[in-house]
Amino acid sequence: MIQDGFILVDKPEGWTSFKTDRFVGKLLGTRKVGHLGTLDPFATGLLPVFVGKGLKFLRFCEGFDKGYSCKCIFGATTDTMDKTGEFTSENYPSEDVLAELADTDYAAIREAILKVKNTKEQLPPAYSAKKIDGVKAYELARKGEMPDLKPASVTIYKLDITDISRPEKGLAIDFDCECSKGTYIRTICSDLGDITGFGAYADSLRRTINGQFSVKDAYTPEQLEKMVSEGDFSFVRDASETISFLPEIKLDPKQAKDIKFGRKIAFPFEVEIEGDERIYYRATFEDSLIAVVFPSVENGELIMRIERLYAHD
Repeated sequence: MIQDGFILVDKPEGWTSFKTDRFVGKLLGTRKVGHLGTLDPFATGLLPVFVGKGLKFLRFCEGFDKGYSCKCIFGATTDTMDKTGEFTSENYPSEDVLAELADTDYAAIREAILKVKNTKEQLPPAYSAKKIDGVKAYELARKGEMPDLKPASVTIYKLDITDISRPEKGLAIDFDCECSKGTYIRTICSDLGDITGFGAYADSLRRTINGQFSVKDAYTPEQLEKMVSEGDFSFVRDASETISFLPEIKLDPKQAKDIKFGRKIAFPFEVEIEGDERIYYRATFEDSLIAVVFPSVENGELIMRIERLYAHD
């Protein structure tokens, strides 16, 4: 049975990311599975799952940008910043306020969207998988402890309203978002609620993009089961495809020779490094993959370090 590569899964609501891993592992008869970019149980959409030898490529994809579609409800807040939590406040806009918003083409909401789009730092939610001294924030929050979370740098490339509607209570704003790794859509909803004064939470969340992967190419669990029953494993993709998604550094003949022998090479351009974070690049020579590398500072010099050498594979 095919066990090496990756599968684009359209995760259903209610499934944890780890349940999705187990499902794929059982489907393909292997325990060697791992997902790229955890999705909350209430969220749906794109979850790339790596299988077998494909797992060795997973770490190269962890810095990819993401895309989401979200429905945000204005007029209440929850402790988890989404519909699964306990309500902590309710401030639903009155009919008069809703009419005024409509008359202005929801100017207050649009201004809040623009302000949040310009966010450069974001505080992760208390109910998140962010680790504090090795403990996940949500584990502390569930014990009634307040996690000591620090703001993290984020980039929001796109934040566009796609629909405005009137549910039974409050105001619903649907939006599409494209953002950097580590951006929390629940926090975006909460920030929008704070700016407008209504409070807000995420009512639905769907991941549509993960790097170069699209949910349009993903399969639901039912589709995967049907394909396997028919002996069709075309949904398993070659994990080496992920390398082509990394930004490219084209080596000259001397650099290509030096890197094969593990010699120190200056990084070809300036790049900012935050902490121990590794930003991976594919180093190529004459369109052939030579290595996966990352920038590192050594004795004040920015150099190219090898994560995996392919020249001799």
